[in-house]
Amino acid sequence: MPPTIPPLLSPSELSYLHTSLSLTPPIRPDARSPTSFRPLVAETDLLPAANGSARLCFADGTEAIVGVKGEVEKTTNTTTTGGRSGGKGGGKGGGIDVIDMDVDEVEEVGSGGEGRWIEVSVDMPGQRDDDAMVVFLGEMIHEGLVADQFLQNRLVINNRWHWRLYIDILLLSPPLTYPLPLLSLTTHLALLSTHLPAPVQGLEKDDDPLFNDDWDAAVPLYPPSTPTNPPNPTSNTNSNKKPTTARPPITLLVISIGSNIFFDPSHAELAVADSVVAVTIASSSSSSSNEAEDLSLLAVRTIDPPSRLSSSSSTTDADAGREEEEGVWKAKKGGVRRDVLGRMIGMCTERGGVGAEVLSGLEGFT
Repeated sequence: MPPTIPPLLSPSELSYLHTSLSLTPPIRPDARSPTSFRPLVAETDLLPAANGSARLCFADGTEAIVGVKGEVEKTTNTTTTGGRSGGKGGGKGGGIDVIDMDVDEVEEVGSGGEGRWIEVSVDMPGQRDDDAMVVFLGEMIHEGLVADQFLQNRLVINNRWHWRLYIDILLLSPPLTYPLPLLSLTTHLALLSTHLPAPVQGLEKDDDPLFNDDWDAAVPLYPPSTPTNPPNPTSNTNSNKKPTTARPPITLLVISIGSNIFFDPSHAELAVADSVVAVTIASSSSSSSNEAEDLSLLAVRTIDPPSRLSSSSSTTDADAGREEEEGVWKAKKGGVRRDVLGRMIGMCTERGGVGAEVLSGLEGFT
């Protein structure tokens, strides 16, 4: 668990909190049910210079802004070098060195994209860009986007050109709790609101593509789930064959305390968690609008809770078999049990489960 602001709770308060969360049914400090999420406020399309943007604020005051910017880039066999300029929010800039090659030397990419066409950068107050927390959060979000494969395939224009997406994530408030779900949900909304210029020509050929400069004619990166989807702005294949419900992936933070499982844990609940798991899921691109939404599992990461990093959580072999002293709570050693982990993943991916409810709720903000 990366460094966060520690909760100001005494050992007796931590013991009381852990006991109340271990009951059947459990009692959460804010009276939520185990699968309930805290209230949040969100808006989209707030950055005028970006292709897509979103802002999301949780009830505890943590807030994030994500900007998505797309640039046309030549597809080559070599990795491009260089950087780009521009501020947060996806500002457009130069600095990308592309090696020109003959048409015969260009790799045939067809309808498949590459993960390196998606760049994710995270900026957090009080953290360097190369800090472990910042790097891990960026890689977790990028891992889900690449594992889904839908997004990178949408970036293909033709055999010679593709889109490159820059996803800039800015955490506006100090990390009171683990910020991965906040950044993931904000990125999800930003990608849903992303529109790319509509192509005029050059999709099915190796010619340089031309785009319509009318923003009202821009095509969404993730088409709405309607029977007739708009044409794919980045692919040389026709996407009007069947409806799609593909959506950007989201990462949910799930904790276990005893045999109970909780979603969207608060700062205090994380302090007494027995295990913390980050589950990345996405909707299936082959589901029809008349069927229940199928969710696919993209990644699972176990995260050490804050209690594991304290010296009080260490125990000797002689103390391992002793019962816990009343009124004193100590973090358990070892990982999460296999059956508990299976229940965590199942609650996220099953039809009508927590994951489906979260994706359905986010649809209302776009």
